[in-house]
Amino acid sequence: MPQRYPVIIITGTPGTGKSTHAQLLQDASPVPLNHINVGQLVKDKGFHHGFDQEWESYTVDEDKLLDELEPLASAGGIILDWHTCEMFPERWADLVVVLRCNHTMLWERLEKRNYPLKKIQENNEAEIMEVVLQEARDSYPQQIIVDLKSESSQDLENNVANIVEWINQWLKDNKDDTA
Repeated sequence: MPQRYPVIIITGTPGTGKSTHAQLLQDASPVPLNHINVGQLVKDKGFHHGFDQEWESYTVDEDKLLDELEPLASAGGIILDWHTCEMFPERWADLVVVLRCNHTMLWERLEKRNYPLKKIQENNEAEIMEVVLQEARDSYPQQIIVDLKSESSQDLENNVANIVEWINQWLKDNKDDTA
């Protein structure tokens, strides 16, 4: 059975605005989309091997997580919101949105979240080195990847509007598949 609505992955370094984008996109979308905050799902469902004290994060059980997400992705109509994308199978993604942010601004955002210095440094370095963007480029066809600046409320509004336009085009292009 073909999926009725697209699967959109919103990814980026922590602090780039993934969850805010996903929530606003869910609200603005012309079709129902279920926003899945993957990090929260990992915590809520216990899809991890424990908490890494040094990095202050969970060690994800990718098999359990992917088993949970597979039927949702197959059905379509979801926004996957996470700081990485490479573990999601290529067949799931219709659009991969990589959010980017100036590293100085990112540093300030992570400080406001009370991230430990080591995590701020690691994430800032990842943003400077374009780690998440490169993961996306290594994992998905180039034509489904968009790299969007996420530094201001105007960027946020423009990004969501552009993704809504993309959804409308996707619906036209896939209308025979979704009927």
